[in-house]
Amino acid sequence: RVWIPDKEEVWQSAEITKNYKAGDRFLHVQLEDGTELDFPVDPAALPPLRNPDILVGENDLTALSYLHEPAVLHN
Repeated sequence: RVWIPDKEEVWQSAEITKNYKAGDRFLHVQLEDGTELDFPVDPAALPPLRNPDILVGENDLTALSYLHEPAVLHN
């Protein structure tokens, strides 16, 4: 699961539905509302990974597996 940039919501959660191979230009993802999307991606800047659901709402941000802007905003 990853975070992808969104014009309206800033970040949107998505699940990768097809294996990504180095050099691919698109990431095949499914948004939480079920929408499937081919998200254009720069291999040098892949989208940030999403923390496991068990860590949602964690009071101590240092306990998060991935600490980046979308994770902090979502938490």
